[in-house]
Amino acid sequence: MKKILIVEDDIDIHNLIKDILKKERYDVISAYSGTEAMLLLEKNNVDLVLLDLMLPGLSGEDLISKIKDIPIIVISAKISSEDKVNVLSNGANDYITKPFDTNELLARIKVQLRINNNKKAETLSYKDMLLNRKSHILYIKKEKIYLTKIEYMILEQLLLSPKEIITKTKLTQLLNKTNGNNFFSYTQKHDENTLKVHISNIRKKIRNITSNEYIESVWGIGFKLYE
Repeated sequence: MKKILIVEDDIDIHNLIKDILKKERYDVISAYSGTEAMLLLEKNNVDLVLLDLMLPGLSGEDLISKIKDIPIIVISAKISSEDKVNVLSNGANDYITKPFDTNELLARIKVQLRINNNKKAETLSYKDMLLNRKSHILYIKKEKIYLTKIEYMILEQLLLSPKEIITKTKLTQLLNKTNGNNFFSYTQKHDENTLKVHISNIRKKIRNITSNEYIESVWGIGFKLYE
């Protein structure tokens, strides 16, 4: 049973979401402030967070930056494009404005849980691409492409969300993140220019095997896989 944390200080909205999720047989835990949410995240293995932004104490925006490796769907009354872009660029996975359609909310939850399950898979595939997450080798039409560690990280993010645009901000933040518990530890500072170089290198390696294009640039935003 998937465990979902609701972080919402409006009791009526909170209870509405809680009832909906319980009917779908999700395990639900509740927090009414950002601080309470942090305490619950430390004590529970949570599969997904539903997060309001305007919270007492620790704000939703601050909470996003502290949550690692758990999908976050923001549910907020803030409707401006700027708010949405900022929240998604800082690490949220999806954004729904209030008032929301319950069926849409459930559909988006299923999508994020499915993507998170894919993160645990040994391989990721899209069309005729297959990425082995142990060997870091990319296969296209059974031909091998050897990737650098950074190229692998970029392509993995694209394959994890093949229908979505991965922002340049998200990718550069990922490349600059240092984690001493694995081999992804870097001293080089990455920016949008170095990101473009790595994307170009991936494209060149793919073109050595096929003329098909796989990575699409979305001007001013980021990159996605061609549909």
